[in-house]
Amino acid sequence: MDIERFPFIEFRQFDWLRRAGVDTTVITRRMPIRLAHGTVAGDGRFDVDPEGRGFLAFSEGDDAVFWCPATGQTATWSGIAFALGEAAILAPETFAFDGHLNVYATPLEWLLSGCDGCVVLDWPRAFDRLRDCPRIAISESLLFLYRRHMKPARLPELSVLVVRKAVSA
Repeated sequence: MDIERFPFIEFRQFDWLRRAGVDTTVITRRMPIRLAHGTVAGDGRFDVDPEGRGFLAFSEGDDAVFWCPATGQTATWSGIAFALGEAAILAPETFAFDGHLNVYATPLEWLLSGCDGCVVLDWPRAFDRLRDCPRIAISESLLFLYRRHMKPARLPELSVLVVRKAVSA
């Protein structure tokens, strides 16, 4: 998804992020942070609506993640992204020197940390996407969700094979 259709954040959003404690270099490094107006549909996708709330839009691979600071709502454009900051999951430097994948509860926490980690948006997909991470550090408020979703959605049905041993003559 090409988020270039949305304008850059305005000074008002930039100033709000700065007053919230986000370092200027983080804001500029994550550029382009775009501004979109819309709503979150029932399927978690972003619907453009010029009369809707303001969302900060972040490019996330082949998708885009939208976050409304006023409500805390998040959405994606196409549903491909399962997290904001997904690149950290596969980055070798995330786990170098006994490092952890940091999982934050909100996009603001993620920005305040310098975008060091990710924000899971779709917890049912978390097990499949995070199970190969050697170490994860998670916000305390997410511990219940993490424990609930970090197991396979289903296990295969199991049957036991009974093998007859051959009798020697």
